[in-house]
Amino acid sequence: MTWIKTVEYDESDGKLRTLYDRVKGPDNNVDNIMMAHSLRPHTMEGHMAIYKNVIHHSSNKVPKHILETLGVYVSMLNGCDYCVLHHFNGLKRLLQDDDRSQAIWDAFNKNSFEDTFDAKDQALLNYAKRLTQTPQTMEESDIQSLRNVGLDDGEILEINQVVSYFSYANRTVLGLGINTDGDILGLSPNNMDDSDNWSHQ
Repeated sequence: MTWIKTVEYDESDGKLRTLYDRVKGPDNNVDNIMMAHSLRPHTMEGHMAIYKNVIHHSSNKVPKHILETLGVYVSMLNGCDYCVLHHFNGLKRLLQDDDRSQAIWDAFNKNSFEDTFDAKDQALLNYAKRLTQTPQTMEESDIQSLRNVGLDDGEILEINQVVSYFSYANRTVLGLGINTDGDILGLSPNNMDDSDNWSHQ
């Protein structure tokens, strides 16, 4: 599951059990990325607050499937198979379109976007790639490129936060050796109007 000790749901109590109950899915399943925080529950609380508000909040204006698409792409760039598997399955559930999902997967693997994404989505992916791989080279012109395809500054902030969150999550996974053993792939918090509702369904 991880390279460090973790506390299983059935062994948890106190603050940790409370957090597990907030984040769990069917049959008391807790994703391994969350269980990896079990020795310091306050870090799980921080992780979930960022995750829920950045991707699964009703105040976001960028469509959720675009945010998930960016998450899959950033995770691929970072070589984080765990997040790729989880979030690509989540993306497929959102799209309900196997052909579109496969086209996105193929485009990412070929690193070729022109035939799959429109100019706006290509700009988002280019921003995500630069911020993930060469963050020290970012310039104000990168923001202007997003404005040029129709994003306002609030939407640009959303894109920035999703790309940044996934790099954090990827490094949590890769640095602790987290795998998908026992996880239910593709679940996510669905109540976007309640930022305190973390339940995975």
